[in-house]
Amino acid sequence: MRHLLLTLILAVPILFNAAAYATTVVTTPQVRAELLAHAPDGVAVGKPLWVGLQLQHQPHWHTYWKNPGDSGLPTTFEWSLPPGVVAGDIDWPAARALPFGPLVNYGYEGTVLLPVALTLPADFDASTVDLRLRADWLVCKESCIPESGEFTLSLPLGPAIGTHRAAFDSSLDARPRSLAGVESEARVVGGTLLTTVRGLPEGLVGRDAQFLPETEGLINHAAPIVQRWHEDAWEARIALSAQRSSSPALLSAVMLFDDRALRVQARVEGWDTPGTVAAPSAGAAVAALPDTAATGSAAHAVTGIGAALLLALFGGALLNLMPCVFPILSLKVLGFARHAGERRQLAIGGLAYGAGVVLSFLALAGALLGLRAAGAQLGWGFQLQEPGFIAALALLFTLIGLNLAGVFELRTVFPGSAAGWQLRHPAADAFLTGILAVAIASPCTAPFMGAALGFALTLPTTQTLLVFATLGTGLALPYLIASLVPSVARSLPRPGPWMARLRTLMAFPMFATVVWLLWVFGIQRGLDGVIGLLAVLVAVAFATWAWAQPGRSRRWLGLPALAVVVAAAAWSLPALRTGADPVSATGGVWAPWTAQAVSASTEAGRPVFVDFTAAWCVTCQLNKLTTLADPAVLADFDRADVTLLRADWTSRDPAISAELNRLGRGGVPVYALYPAADAPPQLLSELLTAGEIRSALATLKHKESP
Repeated sequence: MRHLLLTLILAVPILFNAAAYATTVVTTPQVRAELLAHAPDGVAVGKPLWVGLQLQHQPHWHTYWKNPGDSGLPTTFEWSLPPGVVAGDIDWPAARALPFGPLVNYGYEGTVLLPVALTLPADFDASTVDLRLRADWLVCKESCIPESGEFTLSLPLGPAIGTHRAAFDSSLDARPRSLAGVESEARVVGGTLLTTVRGLPEGLVGRDAQFLPETEGLINHAAPIVQRWHEDAWEARIALSAQRSSSPALLSAVMLFDDRALRVQARVEGWDTPGTVAAPSAGAAVAALPDTAATGSAAHAVTGIGAALLLALFGGALLNLMPCVFPILSLKVLGFARHAGERRQLAIGGLAYGAGVVLSFLALAGALLGLRAAGAQLGWGFQLQEPGFIAALALLFTLIGLNLAGVFELRTVFPGSAAGWQLRHPAADAFLTGILAVAIASPCTAPFMGAALGFALTLPTTQTLLVFATLGTGLALPYLIASLVPSVARSLPRPGPWMARLRTLMAFPMFATVVWLLWVFGIQRGLDGVIGLLAVLVAVAFATWAWAQPGRSRRWLGLPALAVVVAAAAWSLPALRTGADPVSATGGVWAPWTAQAVSASTEAGRPVFVDFTAAWCVTCQLNKLTTLADPAVLADFDRADVTLLRADWTSRDPAISAELNRLGRGGVPVYALYPAADAPPQLLSELLTAGEIRSALATLKHKESP
């Protein structure tokens, strides 16, 4: 008995060790692995014979597919077989995506069976088929553990083996299938793989798919796939990995639909040197799908990183002329007036402002890239799709406006040390103004800027950040010139009593900005949300006035005012969180955009004009109130029999994000004219004019009158 107990005690650690003794079952704290067999017609020459390793994972643990994705290792088999017996490759069941932070991996959770077909030679004459398998797998949760096991199995010749029929049937049914008549092709354009698959079954047409290459180190798995159906063909733009390690001439991949997995093969054209991502060639429409390269003015033709940087610089400079930036213009004009005769202060302020702008652009770009890598469909100005951010901006601009109007002074509301901070640290104040400029300017997309942003988001991270830094440099450039060039500084007016009137005047652009932000908030949260936010703003305005009062009045008014703010916030919180009945962004001759609406109209022979817009995009609203509301322009659309659709991106919409990516744009406004079902869309400029619309309509091929 003592020997039996000793044997059991020694066996326990072995059962929980990855390198177990030979057996049909190996158990670890994370996985139970068992070697199974299936021979429905008996173990004999010429009969189907399957063996497979079944992995039963503990909750939240997983192992990996043949292409593990961004990290991980596939399970591997090493067989020792009788002479002449041949083992095939693992017949992998379809995997699932396993996101982990910014990474995306492919593998299995729960229970999975990895089957392998065995072939017996014609002269096999042994009474048993003796198998030995060493399997290695990597099992992961938050951490990863490499494990292995050695398995033996002896199958008697003759009798059928069907004990595990259900497990094998389920695994074999989950394999990706190759279908006759399905054709696919792929080509490399810039940093993307443009893929087309034709001949898919009718039941799959119109459905989204995941695309899993069987080749490792090829694509950026975390980047969203931009896909669409054109007629009966599935078309996709797939981002290549910046550290690509292979360039397969024949690409094998799995298309995963919700309930079906298909295996496709495509010959790939356009590879450059492995390990690099090609820069786009002249005239290449990097962000467009194969037959939908967006065309438009020369400003939209990005031909490489150099052109993107040039467009970003000009676009950033022109951003100063966009309506979004007017409130910041007010602050900068006031700052220049305050230090008109102080060359050193002007120079320091200009450099600090520029640093704030550039670093804020880089921070926004980094956040955007990180969220997109995690699978979010986002674009430029994404932070303004968050109602909380809109509410915070409305509160900030209300306080700035009240301060400029003289309702309160920082020295009366805050302690002396805090109130004097702005005077002691003008460079820090200018730096923070630069941050505020980017926060409020990001809704706008200036001319040249849209193409640069769209192209930048297809580049490796370093080059993308370089484009965004150049964009910030362009935005800050006029102020840098004004603060550093002596002749410009000398032309500025000298300080005087007029500055007090200017300061009060500058409050009104701030209040106008609050009105705009409230309107945006209303579209996101409805009328109840606007009323709630207004109540909070009024309470905060009352509190700042109360705390600015002198002497005992501050004590008697200040504390009740704070109570009013708390009460207003508590009363408004339900509406601020959920709101009700958001305002529709469409109406009149404009219908809501959907990809299906575009396809239905163009297939019926009617061109489509789409206004990609958002309530927080001031340039969008300017175009909407002027050019797009012009009765003559609307009459031109009507004569050309054009369907008018409006894609409202005020709140997040993955479908609109995907379409913007397909058009090569990272933000709004975007104006696209879809002339026909088989023709690429034409992109118009961000500052829309009636003449440009008429020129675009003139290119349409009208049907002859019956």
